[in-house]
Amino acid sequence: MKLREKKAALILIDVQKGFNDEDYWGGNRNNKDAEAKIAQILEKWRSLQLPVFHIVHSSVHPNSKLHASNPGFEIKEEAKPIDGEPVIVKNVNSAFIGTDLKERLDNQKITTLVIVGLTTNHCVSTTTRMAGNYGYDNLLIADATATFDRIGINGEKFDSELIHQTSLASLNGEFAEVITTEKLLELV
Repeated sequence: MKLREKKAALILIDVQKGFNDEDYWGGNRNNKDAEAKIAQILEKWRSLQLPVFHIVHSSVHPNSKLHASNPGFEIKEEAKPIDGEPVIVKNVNSAFIGTDLKERLDNQKITTLVIVGLTTNHCVSTTTRMAGNYGYDNLLIADATATFDRIGINGEKFDSELIHQTSLASLNGEFAEVITTEKLLELV
């Protein structure tokens, strides 16, 4: 069965301008093509008139790049919502906590989610885990997500690609099926 027949929803997580400042988030962002892949998926979703949900992070910290008063709060051009596409604002890592996302999905009888966005190891991971716990069938699109270098508890530096791949590996098979944009477009 094709995804279009399942009425799969596209969940775009935190595709916001604040992530353009790589140094702020740890530097060395991997997968510089993530937004292009997101735009490709979004275009296909819209052409099939499938449900799209934009999730944005509104930090409670005024100095954050993702605080609503800062220009970084704005959604990137590649993922700008159009009329009729809901924008759901969250203040924590999960798109389900403090929002009506689950109610919206359930009201539309959506059981399959396609998840893309930023960052792989934070909001994408947390949302995917919760979606899996809620019983949704999740497809996490590996090349439509990205992250940054991280500093470990002993001060060691972990490369963004390592963080990305281990995050995907931790989710695959338990909380989601991790696939590529190319594979997704074959399934839709």
